[in-house]
Formats: sequence, C-alpha cells, structure tokens
Amino acid sequence: MSETGIGSGIDGKVVAITGASSGIGEATALLLAERGARLVLGARRSERLADLVARIEKAGGSAVQTRTDVTRRDDLHALVALADERFGRLDVLVSNAGVGTISPLDDLRVDEWDRMVDVNVKGVLHGIAAALPVFRAQGAGHFITTASTAAFRIVPSMAVYAGTKFAVRALCEGLRQEAGDSLRVTTVSPGIVGTDFAEASTNPQVRAKITETRDRIAIPPEAIARAIAFAIEQPATVDVNEIVVRPTAQS
Repeated sequence: MSETGIGSGIDGKVVAITGASSGIGEATALLLAERGARLVLGARRSERLADLVARIEKAGGSAVQTRTDVTRRDDLHALVALADERFGRLDVLVSNAGVGTISPLDDLRVDEWDRMVDVNVKGVLHGIAAALPVFRAQGAGHFITTASTAAFRIVPSMAVYAGTKFAVRALCEGLRQEAGDSLRVTTVSPGIVGTDFAEASTNPQVRAKITETRDRIAIPPEAIARAIAFAIEQPATVDVNEIVVRPTAQS
C-alpha cells in the first residue's frame, strides 16, 4: 500500500479504532470511512458497533467490528488479527478508548482509580503490544493515541485522570523515540468535547460542573476526528507527533 501522500493519504488505508462506538471514536470512524479508509472497529458496546458498521456500509464504506475491551490483552490482539484477516494488513491503530471517572482524591473512589489506570494506561500498552510486531513486520505503521489537555494541566478533582494522561504522553513519546524511521507516533489531546464524558463521574457536584462547562463551550467530536485525519494523511516521511485541540474559550 502506497504511503506517498498522493491524494488524501487516507484512501485505502486500514485503520483500527478502539472506543469506536460513540464520541470521538465514532466521529473518527465516520470521517475516515468517508475518505476511503477501511475500518476495523472495536468497543465494548457491540450493538452500537454493529449500527455504526451498518451506517458506514450503507454510505458505501468498508468496516468490520469486534467487541473489544482494552483491559483485555487478547481483545487487542483479536482486533489487530481481524485487520489482517479481512484486509491483509494494518496501517493505523487509533487507541481512543478511555474513561474519566473524575472525583476529588478525598472521595477515595479507589476502584474508579484502578479502572482509569486499567483502561487509559494499560489499554494503550495492550494496543502497542498487539500492533507493534505487525508494524515492524510490515516496515510501516502509525500509532495514534487520544490523550487529553489534562496531560498538560492538572486541576482539582482530576489528579488521577490527569496522571493517566500524563502517562499516555510519556509512553507515546518513548514509543516515538524507539520507533525508528518507518513508524509514526501521534498523540492527540482534546480539550472539552461534546461527548458523554461527564456521565462517567459518580460525584454529583463534579458531574454537574463538567456538564455545565461542556454545554457552554464544548467543541464537537468531529473537530478531533479532523485532527486525527490530518496526522494520517501526511506523507510517510512526515510524523505529526502532538496535536492539542481545545475550545477557543477553554482556559
């Protein structure tokens, strides 16, 4: 498959996306399908994935799906294997699955802390472990990982979440340095986006505050999808390493 950057640079590429059933993952799948990518979609909500695949196929695109829980190593290996089985290769892995159960440390919601570490950090590592050998064997491949503006700025109630996103940036920068001259590594850090992120918080005061801010200034998931597409469509010799996309009104 050519990666010369001719045309869109997306048409024909095989792209796997985790957390694809809603929000940024769904928007990215729809945009990339429109631009000719062949998609391998993973998420825990199989029924929503099936609906998304049907919408893509109805519009003339190409997509397959498999239930994927990023905390399970085998699920990531299955996602990558499905790409090879159906399309003969994998060009891009978009590690988008994440959880943000935001609360003050004093709440001591330790189970929620563990869940954020398992999904946001271990989930990214599981994706790297599944795709890196494939990319090495192909001599090409592109890791794109969703981080957050919380990876740059810590605010009250977001200590653990921010810690996981700081870790994601560190892992991706380390991966970039080890990647060599044939693999690309991109970290995309969204600010406040119009998704159901707020609903994950079990602290009612925090949830209300996040919801109010989202409803007032959030940008649509499609804005992040366009950033991901921008990184993918560059020529193979161009590695867009970090993109931060936030509402103009976000401090």
